[in-house]
Amino acid sequence: MVSPTQITASTCCYCGVGCGVLIEHDGEKILGVAGDPSHPANLGKLCSKGASLHLTGDLDARALYPELRLAKGLARTRTDWDSALDHAANVFAETIREHGPDSVAFYISGQLLTEDYYAFNKLARALVGTNNIDSNSRLCMSSAVVGYKRSLGADAPPCNYEDIEQSDCVLIAGSNMAYAHPVLFRRLEEAKAKRPQMKVIVIDPRRTDTCDLADLHLAILPGSDVALFHGILHILMWEGWIDRRYIDAHTEGFDALKSLVHAYNPQMVSELCGISVESLQQCAQLIGQAPSFLSLWCMGLNQSTAGSAKNSALINLHLATGQIGKVGSGPFSLTGQPNAMGGRETGSLSNLLPGHREAGNAEHRAEVAHYWGVDGLPESTGLTAIELFEAMRVGQIKALWIACTNPAQSLPDQNKVHEALAACPFVVVQEAFFTTETCHYADLLLPAASWGEKEGTVTNSERRISHVRRAMPAPAEARPDWAITTDFARRLEPLLRPGLPSLFAFDSPDALFEEYKHLTAKRDLDLSGLSYAILDHQGPQQWPFPAGATQGTARLYGDGQFPTANGRAKFQAEPFRAAKEKRETRYSLTLNTGRLRDQWHGMSRTGSAAQLFGHAPEALLSLHPDELRRRRLQSGDLLKVRSRRGSLIVPVVADESIRSGQAYMPMHWGNRFLKGLGTNVLTQPAFDPLSKQPELKHAGIEVEKVELPWSFFALVEGDVQSRFEALRPLFEAFAYANLTLTGRERPALLIRAACAVAPEAELLAQIDRLLGLNKGPVLAYDDPRKAVGKRVRIEDGRITAIRLAGETAARDWLKTLWNDGQADADLRRWLLAPVSTPPGSASSKTASKTLCNCLNVGEAAVCAGIARGLDLNGLKQELKCGTSCGSCVPEIKRLLAQQPVAVNA
Repeated sequence: MVSPTQITASTCCYCGVGCGVLIEHDGEKILGVAGDPSHPANLGKLCSKGASLHLTGDLDARALYPELRLAKGLARTRTDWDSALDHAANVFAETIREHGPDSVAFYISGQLLTEDYYAFNKLARALVGTNNIDSNSRLCMSSAVVGYKRSLGADAPPCNYEDIEQSDCVLIAGSNMAYAHPVLFRRLEEAKAKRPQMKVIVIDPRRTDTCDLADLHLAILPGSDVALFHGILHILMWEGWIDRRYIDAHTEGFDALKSLVHAYNPQMVSELCGISVESLQQCAQLIGQAPSFLSLWCMGLNQSTAGSAKNSALINLHLATGQIGKVGSGPFSLTGQPNAMGGRETGSLSNLLPGHREAGNAEHRAEVAHYWGVDGLPESTGLTAIELFEAMRVGQIKALWIACTNPAQSLPDQNKVHEALAACPFVVVQEAFFTTETCHYADLLLPAASWGEKEGTVTNSERRISHVRRAMPAPAEARPDWAITTDFARRLEPLLRPGLPSLFAFDSPDALFEEYKHLTAKRDLDLSGLSYAILDHQGPQQWPFPAGATQGTARLYGDGQFPTANGRAKFQAEPFRAAKEKRETRYSLTLNTGRLRDQWHGMSRTGSAAQLFGHAPEALLSLHPDELRRRRLQSGDLLKVRSRRGSLIVPVVADESIRSGQAYMPMHWGNRFLKGLGTNVLTQPAFDPLSKQPELKHAGIEVEKVELPWSFFALVEGDVQSRFEALRPLFEAFAYANLTLTGRERPALLIRAACAVAPEAELLAQIDRLLGLNKGPVLAYDDPRKAVGKRVRIEDGRITAIRLAGETAARDWLKTLWNDGQADADLRRWLLAPVSTPPGSASSKTASKTLCNCLNVGEAAVCAGIARGLDLNGLKQELKCGTSCGSCVPEIKRLLAQQPVAVNA
């Protein structure tokens, strides 16, 4: 009997926009997703990642059963939950008894639900007695936290999403919003289309898709943001574009800042930032004369050794102009992860406690300890992410519990991170996907429920709390994170607190929320008046929402009162300091990292959906064309990229969006998809002294061409995930290897690799067996003398597998034939001949990348439409591209600008 289709309203699990989604399911399997028109964050819109959520639940990638490794060097074997958690409790208790509570640590995630966070915090601080609990939000939002707290008194973004549409001047700093927060970017696009007088300023060293909307793009030198903001304030003061009345009534510290920025004159700032004096003055004028001024920022400001200073310098501009607490105004950080805010609220950074309290504040510790019914909380400062893994590497951390995050891909200086994980005596990984790089180091792997399979709450960038609803049960023995955590805690309690009542008598996420919310009462984030019932009946709500409230709070600080000791906001006067690593002879390029349009973080989830690789199928290093010419390089060359910490091999591509002297590489690539530990083998662990957030977006690198004449290419459909897992280890023998997925209706595994000499014949034969090219309807050509071989499997007239070995000149042509779905006569003639170049005019054919992922429209189809005379509206009508999430529109506009349009006679 077929189960009837159901719809469950929930929330997207990707970025901090917090989009509402409608999950279509049959109670056992998710069938589709759509944007929730009633959710105020997205009003029915979804980006390409959110719209593909139903494609990312491949059971072949899921952790399904607990697995335990009894000794280092042995393989993990399946076990049951009781044995797994009893073992973990005994190891943690023994470690704590022998080495003290600070010998264990917890590293958790901005993708956990608030209830999960709260359970972990209570476990670490009340039961174990350590502040060694930190989150991957340390890599994302901790500088914004410090900026808000120092300047405004609390970690509370004062704005809401409607301000994006209502502002007169929007400044976007260090964010490719079009890729990282596309739903909000669409709202901004639509607002500017309705009100062309709205001004948009983008500050970014690269010219990204976000810049296509800008009236002014300031391509500053990487790391020079503080100098820029001081220079803007200098001009605002000089021109009289500050609000002296607001400054006097509601702030303090302006005189010290005024003295500091006096030196940041336009000429000096122009040189420090690498921009013209005219563009600096234009920027200041747009801000100074705007009736309302809103700033949006993300990792470009946060991931820096001066991240706290950058945040405060930007907030200074709002305080100086009185542009805060009003419609369309204010400093608005764009949260990276879906529940980074919820993590900060519950105290899930090592320096925090629930309710926006400080772990270093004795009064705050006493308040939480009293509420929890324990004698006290640990006084010693906990280790932040970078410090934690270094302490583990040198043997201070003996047991580590990792939940819902992938530090073996995401942390900087990956060589040391892998050393640390290998050195730790006991590593627990609580994870939904067993395929992450971190799972390799798990002595105990605990299968966690994933999106659509668990219930709780999340808080988005505008302080809006949404109810995340469960649509279906988790597969096999996977369990919700809060349930795993509290079950472990109950087993650990008799070993650490014998005879005392349990602190973890929770039977539902609702019970955790009800206990947690009262810790926020009468605090700046007061959400004590909220409940699951209110969220269900009234919809998502912004905090503060105190007891007795009937609705949330749209904006903060409209009365000019701030949650500081004297009620005043504080200007921060900090000088510009250069990034930790500067360009020099040995490392002559500055590497910047960022996001791909259709991927998320380390791709543990998005990497299981083949269609999400259509726009960017492999890891590439981008250099300006002038840089390529100067170094005698060409697009497609394989380069060895090295920093002071490590190296990897990737192809290079010409990219006019960056300056000479700079390089760019997406941050998503890890050792799973790209041999060599991925992008973060290059990035640096140096961190901001206040936020402890590392400088992931600025590293000195050098490049050199590598000659790897023996190349490999493969494309195979069917059993994609299982083939991936079996094949990936075999490519450790290659100097370069990139394995991803491709296709839409026909998901396939795509492999590109290279080495200096041909690998052993047995290795190639083993690869062919796994590709299904060792028997059956396979056409083959081999030239042992040249170590060249071709294999194509054709079934029912369709190509189902391809392998080129020795040389791969025909790979783009073959990918085009693959996409066309048919094996033609040209293919058969070429395959059985000793030639590498594709036959005839087909040699000019290259595989078209996917521009519109939502509707599966390729670049070739768009270019053909433009050649026929179609404009943007015509392309939308005929091809449907750009009519769903809209993320492809900036790229389509660039193609329209580049390609001549046919003129009708």
